Parts: sequence; C-alpha cells; structure tokens
Amino acid sequence: MTGFPGNPESPRSPAGERKLSRSEKGRRGEDAAAAFLEGGGWKIEERNWRCPAGELDIVASRGEDLAFVEVKTVDAFGPESAERLLDAVKRRHIVESSKYFLARKREYNRMRPRYDVILVRGLAVDRHIPQAFLEHP
Repeated sequence: MTGFPGNPESPRSPAGERKLSRSEKGRRGEDAAAAFLEGGGWKIEERNWRCPAGELDIVASRGEDLAFVEVKTVDAFGPESAERLLDAVKRRHIVESSKYFLARKREYNRMRPRYDVILVRGLAVDRHIPQAFLEHP
C-alpha cells in the first residue's frame, strides 16, 4: 500500500505533495540563493565546486569582492540556529576549500575573499549573512 498518507513508504506528504529528497531540497535552495545573489548584482562564478578539502556551494563575484557562499536550506530556525548550522569544523572546510579554489584559479587572487551564509526556507531566501565568519577566528 504505497502512496497513501501515513504509509512510511509513501513518497507523498499528507497534503498529496511529493516530498523532496534532501539533495533536491538542497539544490532548490542553492538555486534560490544563486538567483538572489544575481538579483543583487553578483556574478555566479562556480556552483558546487569540489576539492579535497570539501565543497563550496556558490562562489560569486561583485566588484573586488569574491564571496564563498554556504547555503543552508532549513525548515525552521531561530536567530541562534544559524551559528549551530555552521560549526567550526564546517567553517574550516569552507576556508580550506576557498584556499584550494584561489590556488587553482589565480585570476581571482587580487579579489577580497569573504565568507557569506544564505539561509533558505521553502523556496525563498530568508536571510543573507554577508561576511558571516572570518578566515581566522
């Protein structure tokens, strides 16, 4: 009996809508974040850039700034939850990944790097935190 509300094998929510997988939710959140940044005059340089240190969700440039953007898609959060979503280990992976990026893509070396976080709820950007953390805490 698949396809009925209450059935754990059901791919649909009680309202009859298909539940999104975690990766699909993340991709849609990154799509919303990229559109938000482009609307603010940012150029998306890379998405889901991978290296041995980890992955950068979005790398965007505007003027002399180069933002390494971590996107968090969440259902609910309070003001303190953004910090919990991005712990010290995750921040270190982002910083190390940004160093790999700059070493491999030297054309960006003269830009000012920064680390932003974008929180997405549903399909919309709920909060953009520019310069959310520093390379060296």
